[in-house]
Amino acid sequence: MFDGKFRQSVDATTAPIGRWLVRVGFSADVLTGSGLVFAALTAWAIAEGAHILAIVLLTLTGFHDLFDGPVAKASQRASQRGSFFDSVVDRLSDAFLLGGVAYYLTARHHGQLVLLPFAILTTTFMISYQRSKAESLGLSAKGGLMERAERMILLGLGLLAMPLFIPTLWLMLGLTAMTALGRFRRVWQSAASPPPAPASIESERSHARRRRRGLSRTARH
Repeated sequence: MFDGKFRQSVDATTAPIGRWLVRVGFSADVLTGSGLVFAALTAWAIAEGAHILAIVLLTLTGFHDLFDGPVAKASQRASQRGSFFDSVVDRLSDAFLLGGVAYYLTARHHGQLVLLPFAILTTTFMISYQRSKAESLGLSAKGGLMERAERMILLGLGLLAMPLFIPTLWLMLGLTAMTALGRFRRVWQSAASPPPAPASIESERSHARRRRRGLSRTARH
């Protein structure tokens, strides 16, 4: 939702901070890599039941994730390699966080409840995969109720009130599933229309037609 509806507002707010971080010596790759370290520490805190500490570490994880993009733009070093690195680290961070939740549930609860974070992780990866695949096909698959920023916020709210922790996980599962289904529907509808011919191909075809007409005129003369 933040990425789809509020991206311009977020970018306007984070851009000055990104420029300041570049001036003091930070790079996008450093922020991305250190964000993964904080995600691992957050997972450890959740697993150990130190949920107030986990909230602090989760906030720092979100800080790194929020500003690595603006830093890359401000430093004029945005690249395909950096984008790839950021995407891979985001998926690893999600796995760490929900792995910590799974460990916590295993240690303190009985039954099949431990499968809940794995179900969330599966739908989370499906959301990311749908966007990646759609964009590789030239289609848009952004937006939805529960993107990465919203998932981190909701997880933090669940950690604030332990009686609501498990209901919050169920809510997260429901919203991520709705987001995945919504993206699938939008991409499915967009893909129903034939893609427009690329400009370069159309230009080549036009050039070939003009060339054939020229040869035809020459033959008549």
